[in-house]
Amino acid sequence: MNQNNSELVQQLNSRNNIHQKPKLWGVIPAAGSGQRFSKTELKQYLKIAGQTVLEHSVNALYKLPLENCVIAISVNDTYAKQIQFAHPVQFCIGGKERMDSVFSSLQHLQNFADKDDYVLVHDAARPCLHQSQIQAIADFCETGQDAAIIAVPVRDTLKKSKANQEIEATIDRSALWQAQTPQIIKYGVLYQALLHAIQNHLLVTDEASALEHLNVPVKLLEGRSDNIKITYPDDLDFATLILQQFSSHSN
Repeated sequence: MNQNNSELVQQLNSRNNIHQKPKLWGVIPAAGSGQRFSKTELKQYLKIAGQTVLEHSVNALYKLPLENCVIAISVNDTYAKQIQFAHPVQFCIGGKERMDSVFSSLQHLQNFADKDDYVLVHDAARPCLHQSQIQAIADFCETGQDAAIIAVPVRDTLKKSKANQEIEATIDRSALWQAQTPQIIKYGVLYQALLHAIQNHLLVTDEASALEHLNVPVKLLEGRSDNIKITYPDDLDFATLILQQFSSHSN
């Protein structure tokens, strides 16, 4: 651990313990290339109802009382800062992997966030967050527990394949969940988990994975199947319909 990271961990652990309600901070890793969507356009900058997918994702997080939201972007991204967001956002330079971008965002917040504040890490291309999930997150943040993620039970039958794409076995799905976002984790816990993953060259695909390596319990908050991540072109049409439905129900 280099000196700067060591000092920050000590700072997080030594901050005063005066009881106060934890603050909420948004983090959106948006430095990825979205290779499965388009070679010429980043999915988070395509538009739904006049706003980019990224704006919708930021707006979804701000249904909670965020202090601010940090968006980690590519060093070559010239578009994000031109967007007129409806809510306060800050930017930092992300990294090659998701965990690098999230860790960069945490470093950006190090002078603002306390160790017991909650960080809500949300996908840049996941714009359809229902009010019931917002309430579940708000309720969780009142518990003082370290971490939770939005997730849905696996519904479809899962098959394990052989190398030649023949079925080898059916997998018991009774205890399987599909991870979504936001992933809600205390700042100090997430900082140390990602630092551990980076220093030990562990490739983690989401924040909960990093916590698993340190045996930190992570609560599952049941989400909804319409909390989709835009991954393929037809997902954009589906997300448009979902957001239209949300809007009609709120009016």
